[in-house]
Amino acid sequence: MRHIMVLNAKGGSGKTTLATNLAAYYASTGKDVVLADFDPQGSSLAWLEARGAGRPRIHGMNGAGDGLKGVRKADVMIMDSPAAVHGKDLTALLRRAETVLIPVLPSPIDMRAVAKFIHEVKDSAPVSGKKVKLALVANRAREVTNIYWELEAFLGTLKIPFLTHLRDSMNYIRAAERGIGIHEMAPYATALDREQWKPIISWLNSKRSQP
Repeated sequence: MRHIMVLNAKGGSGKTTLATNLAAYYASTGKDVVLADFDPQGSSLAWLEARGAGRPRIHGMNGAGDGLKGVRKADVMIMDSPAAVHGKDLTALLRRAETVLIPVLPSPIDMRAVAKFIHEVKDSAPVSGKKVKLALVANRAREVTNIYWELEAFLGTLKIPFLTHLRDSMNYIRAAERGIGIHEMAPYATALDREQWKPIISWLNSKRSQP
């Protein structure tokens, strides 16, 4: 089973948005998907509850509550991590994944926070032992702002693959309300969003994303 984690110690960085859209994407391609929510707030599981019965099935698990006891076999497990995770808890989470996506918001506070966090992640045993691959995603980016370019320059200094910018779009809010993903919405309305997701999907489907 492929294990993909969305991780950032900074709250509000868009982890659940990435996790739910990844789960919906893989489910829409016919994969057997588990969505494991390690955040006590349970936002990913709440998204799953809003999902219509006619949509491709995604199996939810409460990682925060049961620690994935009795996890079922599947093709892909998408893991939504909690905020403020450090030290031994961070290492334990990283041991569950082969691939980690780190979303970053375009703000000075978020950039400073993620720089410190990535240093901690790189020093963890799973990553330093080359058992986990990392990549960055700029989230809620607006191209017309100076901070967009500052974020792009900053991410280029972290020596981790920087995959793409995801725009600040109402499509993500509409998808969250309905328990669906960008790839399950009308193609004409989500053409730009789908285009921005292509580098993420391409990287995840390549050997470069796996140890």
